[in-house]
Amino acid sequence: MRQKRYVKAARTSGRLILLLLLTAAVLLAPAPDLTPTAARAPAAPAADPEVPRLGRTWPVGSRPPVLRAWEPPATAYGRGHRGVDLSAPVGTPARAVAAGRVSYAGRVAGRGVVSVELAGTGDPPLRTTYEPVRASVGKGEEVTAGDVVGTVEPAGSHCATACLHWGLRRGDGYLNPLSLLPPWLLHGPSRLLPVLGVPAPTGPDLSPAHP
Repeated sequence: MRQKRYVKAARTSGRLILLLLLTAAVLLAPAPDLTPTAARAPAAPAADPEVPRLGRTWPVGSRPPVLRAWEPPATAYGRGHRGVDLSAPVGTPARAVAAGRVSYAGRVAGRGVVSVELAGTGDPPLRTTYEPVRASVGKGEEVTAGDVVGTVEPAGSHCATACLHWGLRRGDGYLNPLSLLPPWLLHGPSRLLPVLGVPAPTGPDLSPAHP
């Protein structure tokens, strides 16, 4: 009888220990990241010597969700994604990210396309492309950062929702267009965290510094 009680107690203890171990594993596991992929701020691309960070604005909105990132193909004709897709409702103004000259404004395979050669970026120059857009500029027109070059249109979009495909090329080579944007545009300006027990400074001369 005592032996049966001992075996039963051992089994109960073993189950209790197993339950405690499983509970501890669940509590110590990292919380899942439930942030939608498209809403995440894009990671800053590694420094590319071919691409100066001369962008002064996003082509649409302010840090819009990236629906699909740049995926360089393994070969010149391989599969990939030669640009980034930015969420943008139909009718959203598309803006030049940096100063340059419009090298193309028209339609390609039914899609509205605007290309801008960026000033001072060598020979051949860097060239940004925006599609699908209804162009509001013409070939040869000079633009500055922030100038509207067209509006997003539904025809030709390959996204599940309306988007702007933004590309960057030098000659026949494709580059990551996010490389044009400095960190303060990709992630916003740096902010100092408050120090516990120290009051926040105030005064007319303490306005936030701009990058």
